[in-house]
Amino acid sequence: MFPQRRLRRLRRTPALRRMVAETVLTPDDLIAPLFVREGIDEPQPIPSLPGVVQHTRASLTAEVKELVDLGIPAVVLFGVPERKDAEGSGASDPDGIVQVALRDLRDAFGDSVVLVTDLCLDEYTDHGHCGLLTPSGAVDNDATLDRYAEVAVVQAEAGADIVAPSGMMDGQVAAIRDALDEDEFGEVAILAYAAKYASALYGPFRDAVDVEIADGGDRKAYQQDVRNVRESLEEVRADVLEGADLLMVKPALSYLDVITRVRAEHDLPLAAYHVSGEYAMIKAAAANGWIDGELVALEQLTAIKRAGADLVLTYLAKEAAAALG
Repeated sequence: MFPQRRLRRLRRTPALRRMVAETVLTPDDLIAPLFVREGIDEPQPIPSLPGVVQHTRASLTAEVKELVDLGIPAVVLFGVPERKDAEGSGASDPDGIVQVALRDLRDAFGDSVVLVTDLCLDEYTDHGHCGLLTPSGAVDNDATLDRYAEVAVVQAEAGADIVAPSGMMDGQVAAIRDALDEDEFGEVAILAYAAKYASALYGPFRDAVDVEIADGGDRKAYQQDVRNVRESLEEVRADVLEGADLLMVKPALSYLDVITRVRAEHDLPLAAYHVSGEYAMIKAAAANGWIDGELVALEQLTAIKRAGADLVLTYLAKEAAAALG
């Protein structure tokens, strides 16, 4: 009499629900973003990202050990240098903070963890933009590509398995692929921030890397318009043609439709970045007793995977992996 009753029958017990679950989140799906800061003696808490810190080299290694023990397969590194300049020179310094941290981690863990590096200039520039600037203050796309190529090679030499260009410059994947291949780093993969939106959800991240865009500016001229999806699909297609090995949509939860559209069109591994603002909202609501933070966190991460993501970059990685057992 009630055909839907067959569905109810399979929800009756936790074991039945687990048996027929369509989407299963595991630690293998998670990538942990980590911040490492130059010139500090102990980890520095980030107030707008409760539970997240700027690491020292030593505390970074200890944190990665805990993540590996929880079964998390990969980390992505963001550097906070002591000094910034217009060229973002610290990004390509062989002794820059990310490069020395990469060598630390490679020595400590070998190939037991995948080392991903953010490949951008914003953490290293004094103007806070993702690329070099023209005299008029606009981002110089083509000159920036040369810098990205330099950074990619230095990161590869330091031990990166995957470089992740996040600046949304036109042609960045092709320029980086050519540079890596020419310098005999053809085995290093590229995780392209293929659909990265000019979102209002990045505020806590900018606190974490001490970035302030000069003159009250923004990145809307080179990151994706939050109102558009067809445009993003064109950006993704371009990155695939240029040689991306993995694709990313960022942010994640507010762009589940984009994740689904990209997954329907492409078979490359697809990542989504559950960004700092998405994380901070969970933490703030949980701290006020308005939600069960752990359950909401797992629900959101599962939703991102259900939408089509193979991998989720998230500041929740450690606690989610612990909860998943």
